[in-house]
Amino acid sequence: MDYNTIMDLAADLGYELSMSGAETFRVEDSMSRVLQSYGIASEVFAIPNYLIVSILTETGKPITRMRRVGYHGNNLDAVEKLNALSRRICSQHPEPEQAMELLDGVRRSIPYYGLPMYLLGNFLGAAGFALLFGCGFTDMLLAGVCGLLGGLINRFMDRMKVNPFFVTILSAFVMALAAYGMNAKGIAGNVDGVVIGALMILVPGLLFTNAMRDIIYGDTNSGITRIVQVLLIAMGMALGTAVAWNTAALLWHEPVSLGHAANPLVITCLGSLAGCVGFSILFNIHGPGGTLCALGGVVTWVVFELVMRRTGNEMAAYFLGSFFASVYAEVMARIRKYPAISYLVVSLFPLIPGAGIYYTMNYAVHGNMERFAAQGMHTAAIAGVMAVGVLLVTTIVRLVYTWKEMYPREKR
Repeated sequence: MDYNTIMDLAADLGYELSMSGAETFRVEDSMSRVLQSYGIASEVFAIPNYLIVSILTETGKPITRMRRVGYHGNNLDAVEKLNALSRRICSQHPEPEQAMELLDGVRRSIPYYGLPMYLLGNFLGAAGFALLFGCGFTDMLLAGVCGLLGGLINRFMDRMKVNPFFVTILSAFVMALAAYGMNAKGIAGNVDGVVIGALMILVPGLLFTNAMRDIIYGDTNSGITRIVQVLLIAMGMALGTAVAWNTAALLWHEPVSLGHAANPLVITCLGSLAGCVGFSILFNIHGPGGTLCALGGVVTWVVFELVMRRTGNEMAAYFLGSFFASVYAEVMARIRKYPAISYLVVSLFPLIPGAGIYYTMNYAVHGNMERFAAQGMHTAAIAGVMAVGVLLVTTIVRLVYTWKEMYPREKR
């Protein structure tokens, strides 16, 4: 048996999954199942920036492969294709050399959006979610323009391999300063909504979702590591926005927002649809999957709004909205045989408390520590409630599959 080639196959597959933004349990499970399909027992350990796999040959000789995982992308199309390849290898058992060729073929076949589509995704993501935060048509377009600026900075800095933390600071600064400048010129009325919509393209939704799922599946180290990354990005957004605010105050005057009025449900649904389509592009989701992900986001938002209007209980609305998004993701994953993460991360985006994050940072900039603490705790509570909604569904699904594995139908 060609142990070296099989080990290279498993390690390369795990590396590609990690680089594309897959959850830790998916990386470990895919590597273990591929090795098991060749009759090899293994020990696999993965965290967001490192993975290791070890086996014992028939002669008792240990073989180990390690991979250092660099900056993660948001390539959910790659996660789907690599997950499908893992299933194919486990079911067909191709020769190791042929399996390596299949992996190379998957790498080459993954489509990517060009710069125009990438910028369109940034525009739609920022403009669409600005509608959710009470912006009118003009402010929605201004948020989209700020999103374009952020997209250009992100794309250029990524190619220069600049540290993501500093990229976040720079993008937040440029987008917020542009919004505050338009406010000073009398163009942007609801400047808070414009900034919030633009900052949504920087929100680490995939990292946050993966952190929740890692913790749910018992990968505590990975979950905590991802949570730290989320907090660092949030800090970068806060720093960039704070510098932009103070710069605007020096150049013009302190930005003054005219406030916002709640848009009708139909308008917010259109905003949710546009925003989720934008994020489907940013997460490199192609084909019918992108449409289904965006549809999940719209229906999740409708569930949230209906619960809010019926009960007036914000926490209940966030819980039931995230619960529905998780159910939708699990159902679509079973129907289409794709990973649930693609549907979950986009469907959850309309519920991300972008306004809470922004106002928490805003209070800190103004030195209002009492309101900063209150808003921060409220935003953290929303995130916790959403995590519980996702955890409940995922736990139920895992229990059902564990039951089926322990007690197959023929034994019942």
